Amino acid sequence: MDAMRGAVGFLTRIPVGRDERAWTAFRHTPAVGPVAGYLVGGLLVIPFLIGLPAATTAVLFVAWVYLLTGINHLDGVADLGDAAVVHGDAEDRRMVMKDTQVGVGAVLGVGIVLLGLAAAGFTLATLPVAAVGIVIAAEVGAKLGMATVACLGHSAHEGLGASVIDPADRRDLVPAVALSVPAVALTGVHVAAGLAVLGGFIVALGMLAWSDRHLGGQSGDVLGATNELSRLVGLHLGAIAWTL
Repeated sequence: MDAMRGAVGFLTRIPVGRDERAWTAFRHTPAVGPVAGYLVGGLLVIPFLIGLPAATTAVLFVAWVYLLTGINHLDGVADLGDAAVVHGDAEDRRMVMKDTQVGVGAVLGVGIVLLGLAAAGFTLATLPVAAVGIVIAAEVGAKLGMATVACLGHSAHEGLGASVIDPADRRDLVPAVALSVPAVALTGVHVAAGLAVLGGFIVALGMLAWSDRHLGGQSGDVLGATNELSRLVGLHLGAIAWTL
């Protein structure tokens, strides 16, 4: 329960799990990430239950995502966006990520995520039967993506990311995957939820490869960006699978 409180406190703005005991338990228990994903995803479906027009629902969904989860993870997208456009080595890219100035790469990265979320929200608003299952599954997949980076990665430098990555190892990924599996049934026998979960794992593997090559390892920004991109990819994969 301490680990769960820590996960909710780290992944949302809900005022729980901000104490040292919960934070430490969460850092040493990556598997609670997907469990928290069920809770977060369950809250994120609220805009789709109101019955507003699709365009309004899409805007409300984007606003609700960041009202509930905060912008800390989105900041990881901005930092990695700036790092991605740097011409230099890993040290140069890490220096740019620490810079407080916002570059074109950051604007582009955040813009794509926000536009992608709105587009997914619009599509899902027209699929009321599937929306709930896909949104929850995508959130579980996003947390599985973060757990995958933590368990398979290695910290590029000291910091918040290292405090999550260093205590985890490959064996911790097994229960994280196991706890994510039930989410594939959230759209019944349809594959939409399964693809929404799988999207997070695929994004995590891509982020691990990219950050190893370009940053020399993983960081808090990589974890945050993995969360945001995994959610985005999962939502779109689920929506595409359902409509096709």
